[in-house]
Amino acid sequence: MREINASIPFDKRLWRQDLAGSKAHVAMLGATGIVGPQDAATISAGLDTVAAHYEANGVAEDMVLEDIHMQSEARLAEAIGPVAGRLHTARSRNDQVATDFRLWVRDAIDQVDVALKGFQLALLARAEEHADSVMPGFTHLQSAQPVTLGHHLMAYFEMTARDRSRFADARARGNRSPLGSAALAGTGFPIDREMTAAALGFDGPTRNSLDAVSDRDFAIEYLTAAAQVALHLSRLAEEFILWASQPFGFVSLSDQWSTGSSIMPQKRNPDAAELVRGHSGRIIGCLTALMVTMKGLPLAYSKDMQDDKPPVFEAHDLLGLSIAAMTGMVESATFRTPRMRAAAEAGFSTATDLADWLVREGGIPFREAHHITGRAVKLAEERGIALDQLPLEDLTAIDARIDDRVYGVLSVDASVASRTSFGGTAPARVRAAIAAAREELA
Repeated sequence: MREINASIPFDKRLWRQDLAGSKAHVAMLGATGIVGPQDAATISAGLDTVAAHYEANGVAEDMVLEDIHMQSEARLAEAIGPVAGRLHTARSRNDQVATDFRLWVRDAIDQVDVALKGFQLALLARAEEHADSVMPGFTHLQSAQPVTLGHHLMAYFEMTARDRSRFADARARGNRSPLGSAALAGTGFPIDREMTAAALGFDGPTRNSLDAVSDRDFAIEYLTAAAQVALHLSRLAEEFILWASQPFGFVSLSDQWSTGSSIMPQKRNPDAAELVRGHSGRIIGCLTALMVTMKGLPLAYSKDMQDDKPPVFEAHDLLGLSIAAMTGMVESATFRTPRMRAAAEAGFSTATDLADWLVREGGIPFREAHHITGRAVKLAEERGIALDQLPLEDLTAIDARIDDRVYGVLSVDASVASRTSFGGTAPARVRAAIAAAREELA
């Protein structure tokens, strides 16, 4: 029973939040006269002593003192004696852990946001460097239309911007203080919940005591946002894995972010990217674990909820590693732009430009232009040449409305330069997007 009941092996991570909540609580008890001023001052100083002890020595995993709350209360009693018992007046471990956990998740969101901003800055730097670098854009992993590497990297910037906004939304919704809800019904003591909420940086107290002690939406929202980040990082990791393979040859990962083989000296394995891809599954699993834990619990607190913290802690640690790894890979990767350009030129990726030209210059309905272009692609494929290498007489034999102006759109450079619609891949648009992004981050 002692082993299954104890949470100290993992909830010891909450010690800073636990002591911060206790300091806010005892300050309020003193201000409202629930606890005498001298006792309140003694308890507050004692909590500082406990904090210094934890900082120096860590938190002992005493299974008899089953969680961080009882552990800290015992350390406080050792430091100041029986007066420590007054600290728990007008609160329960139920509102205490709910408060601690909200504080921890809020801190975790702030840490992730800083890391994601660093990732965005890395993407911006490389996107700016490669605003003109042509590469194939893919659908179904088939060459579709040429784009620039800068445009491709900026797609991940946009994903990350949405990720940060999700965390910001979760932080705002979760920034309410449960402290003072007590076990489930509130308390008869004349407490000041606004005071403790303000002291802990919350926007205000929660409005329903039953909901406050049993809610873990804030943790689920954190994991939901974390899972979305993990999905985005995994997509980029997968691209780096593909691009680093010899058939693609688009990127060379630095030795810092790749490993060798135990028996094949020529190998450079994208292990960091593969682990980021693998971590995404574990983070999604953490979200699933907490959702399944919470799905059948009646109000208010149930001991099942002790299992709310391990998946959040695990996901947070994995996410921090994944963001750091992908940031490092983006910063240090060597992009092989000649290989990218050659791949773009080899895949008839300007076929759509020919169709668009026929519509624009020849007044041909798009479906007819699509068929004409298909015949041109087939001819180029048979001859093993690019579209812009087809002689004009061959093009006019396919359709007499084609003239030499068409060569202005058939090169990959002309193709990307023409995509000037807002959000398009034209280098000028990419640079404008980067400038706007830098302003937004600033």
